[in-house]
Amino acid sequence: MRYLALLAMLATPAFAQEASDAVAPESGNGLVGEGAAPVESQDWMVAAANPLAAEAGARVLREGGSAADAMVAVQAVLGLVEPQSSGLGGGAFLVWYNAATGEVTTLDGRETAPMAATPTLFQTEDGETMGFFDAVVGGLSVGTPGTPMLMEEAHRRWGRANWGGLFAEAITLAEDGFAVSPRLAGAVANDQERLSTQPATAAYFLPDGAPLAEGATLTNPAYADTLRAMAANGAEVLYEGEIAEGIIAAVRGASQPGLLTLDDLAAYAVIERPAVCAPYRGAEVCGMGPPSSGALTVGQILMMLEPYDMAALGPDAPEAWRLIGDASRLAFADRGLYMADSDFVPMPDLLDAEYMAGRAELLAGDDALPEVSAGTPPWDHAGLMPDFAPGFSPSMPSTSHISIVDADGNALSMTTTIENGFGSRVFAPGGFLLNNELTDFSFSTHSDNRPVANRVEPGKRPRSSMSPTIVMQDGAPVFVVGSPGGSRIIGYVAKTIVAHLDWGLDPQAAIELPHLVNRFGTYDLEEGTAAEGLGEALTGLGFEVNVRGLNSGLHAIAVTPDGLVGGADPRREGVAIGE
Repeated sequence: MRYLALLAMLATPAFAQEASDAVAPESGNGLVGEGAAPVESQDWMVAAANPLAAEAGARVLREGGSAADAMVAVQAVLGLVEPQSSGLGGGAFLVWYNAATGEVTTLDGRETAPMAATPTLFQTEDGETMGFFDAVVGGLSVGTPGTPMLMEEAHRRWGRANWGGLFAEAITLAEDGFAVSPRLAGAVANDQERLSTQPATAAYFLPDGAPLAEGATLTNPAYADTLRAMAANGAEVLYEGEIAEGIIAAVRGASQPGLLTLDDLAAYAVIERPAVCAPYRGAEVCGMGPPSSGALTVGQILMMLEPYDMAALGPDAPEAWRLIGDASRLAFADRGLYMADSDFVPMPDLLDAEYMAGRAELLAGDDALPEVSAGTPPWDHAGLMPDFAPGFSPSMPSTSHISIVDADGNALSMTTTIENGFGSRVFAPGGFLLNNELTDFSFSTHSDNRPVANRVEPGKRPRSSMSPTIVMQDGAPVFVVGSPGGSRIIGYVAKTIVAHLDWGLDPQAAIELPHLVNRFGTYDLEEGTAAEGLGEALTGLGFEVNVRGLNSGLHAIAVTPDGLVGGADPRREGVAIGE
């Protein structure tokens, strides 16, 4: 019923929104308002960013497919109906709980830098760093896509449905057409100047020179052909052969030609990595390690909050948000200095218990910390710890998130992206946009003659903030969560975990709780919500505050003794479906 109601809302102009603006959840005098009821089910559940995509996953689960099978169906549809956020031309991180073995593992489908890339990729001939969108638009920002191979690898390991059948909904929608959603229409309208710079992109998103209209029927025959080839022959069709050649031609022929080659595509591999888990309130919060900064930074925030009675403070207490805000600032200081692709950059033990206890003691005062800096975590490698310099790496709020629990108890949390809205704005002949993930690297290589950990290097994976998370308790999952939102993803996910574990909010209420996010000192308060009412108190504590839209896209599922309870973010168009 919730799914049908949201479909009806999507069909009405009243539900339209600007793509760059959040639709803030309603709240009363306190932060916890009377929002939507959570979705409850007994057997399985999927939560995703578009009703059509969620229903494709629901069909697979209804027919007995696994969470990995359902993810493939969801991602195939998302790449069509929400192309500005994720797709075959992007990358993803996946966290998986295996009910048969009780193990949690992760798959790294992050994009890689071309082998011809150098640390000065985004610098001018004068050695100056390029402006962000000067670097983004065109082929220069495109890394080797990882999402197609990640879809196949997850299915190979944990799928049981027929691979080819998982693309049925996406192929039908691409051929017969789907109604352009308010979010997609708004995104196109907001970005039409950049979209117009790439002829193939403009032809698709700006037909006859005008942005796609909300409610218009959009088809994508080229995408249908790509999915058919992928269904018949696997993900390799995007890494060699005609479709791969089309990707390279699009990158090399873009307004700002890129460096990607067929050899880069052929060399790409998905990497299984151990989950990074942090203790919190008797649970283990498990997520994606480097090249993602997500699990480490979320984990640091929670470990610093562990000594403090967040439950007693509650969500309306300025003191609770002082603790969360300063814990976030300290974690982001470590993130900026140390975190990068660990295949290229050795890192200290950032979740060491003694180190984190010392960082937590910094929160013991009554006011905001006047300044923060990275700490000195223990170094387990041979030799001296490298003397890194902080580097600024822009991370823009696009992306999408999928949470799934299947009837066997397997759980999947996957965050998927092409980075900025519409990625590089380069449209491949196969009917999908290509990423701009290389702009997640630091544009500078050194500072004060010290190297930046997240600098560009050939074959390296750029640091990410994506934080797909599975919270484990007594060896089983209790909460599956993640979000889009650039580097604010970390704050969105940490807040939602605190809201669920400390404040006892169900997934929907935890998601709808207004956002307060602090990364680098300024406290962002979600406009149009009760968070604005905390501005004066936080200012009195010593924080600078900024009221603004905070456009998360959280999707969460709680696994309880009585069944599954799920929620979807009202700030976007997502739904949770379960039976």
